[in-house]
Amino acid sequence: MFDTPLQRLTPNGDLLGESPLPLEEIRRLYQAMLSARVYDRKCSVMQRQGRLATYAQFEGQEASQIGAVAALRKQDWVVGTYRDAGAMWFHGYPWVNLILGRTGDERGGRAPDGVNVTPPSITVGGHMIHAVGTAWASRIKGDDSVSLTLFGDGATSEGDFHEAMNFAGVYKTPTIFMCQNNGWAISMPRDRQTASKTIAHKSIAYGVAGALVDGNDLLAVYEVCKQAVDRARAGEGATLIEALTYRMGPHTTTDDPSRYRTNEGVEEWAQKDPIERVRRYLESEGAWDPAWQAEVESEESDRVETAVSEAEALTPWTADEIFEGMFAEIPPHLAYQQSLLRRRP
Repeated sequence: MFDTPLQRLTPNGDLLGESPLPLEEIRRLYQAMLSARVYDRKCSVMQRQGRLATYAQFEGQEASQIGAVAALRKQDWVVGTYRDAGAMWFHGYPWVNLILGRTGDERGGRAPDGVNVTPPSITVGGHMIHAVGTAWASRIKGDDSVSLTLFGDGATSEGDFHEAMNFAGVYKTPTIFMCQNNGWAISMPRDRQTASKTIAHKSIAYGVAGALVDGNDLLAVYEVCKQAVDRARAGEGATLIEALTYRMGPHTTTDDPSRYRTNEGVEEWAQKDPIERVRRYLESEGAWDPAWQAEVESEESDRVETAVSEAEALTPWTADEIFEGMFAEIPPHLAYQQSLLRRRP
């Protein structure tokens, strides 16, 4: 049932079957993946410079994130983790907010009005319950919004994963569970996470639909997620998708992956780069050339640099203002603490 992951683009950029997207849309998604990689590399450098706190890279997972969100509508929800900046941004969460969050500035956690994206979750697995909640709320309200939640293979070992999947199965919530199986939960390999043949197999136990997909294949990810979204909107319940991908960098900037994985594995996955395979496909269709590539890279670099400048130009909150940054109306216990602060000389 889940023996072979769906693939539409080979690593060489050859199309298998029919494309689920028109060429111009693929060009747009390709540009989005480039922007995500520019952001990811910029943040990695900034952390090394002491301008950001610990940073979780996602290079190599751009197709899993951009392809999944491309299947959504604006009113749908995206509930992601600290490694899902590409998906969050593509659904409307600004780069500047994501950068602020990584500096410890809580203003980064407020999405713009009309952007249905929750702040990045640090607690492994806990956010999946929230995604089921937003999906359940959609059912109660009678609208056709769906919720997409992204997580790594390590999160499937958490109790929150079971609770979220079980509730979604029983109540048929319109939730898409997107497991980006990058092979490692920090230093824990996938074969020590679970004895299940695939993570996609777990869908059977919860009574939801399941799918296995090449997570480095933009077109296949989009196709699988679009099918899951359509089922959810039609009232057919949740889907668990396992996207086979790889994080090229460390778990976070505090991690040393050379202690637990080999360079051979990294080199093997480098040949399956999600951006490069789309570039090769576009080139074969006459929809790519070096000049356009240079223009896109320049535009996306400028966009990220502008976000960095905006984030770093904000005046830090005072201690007093921190109390007013979370709630519309300050609860009594925080108001009391604030009053104590104001009494200090």
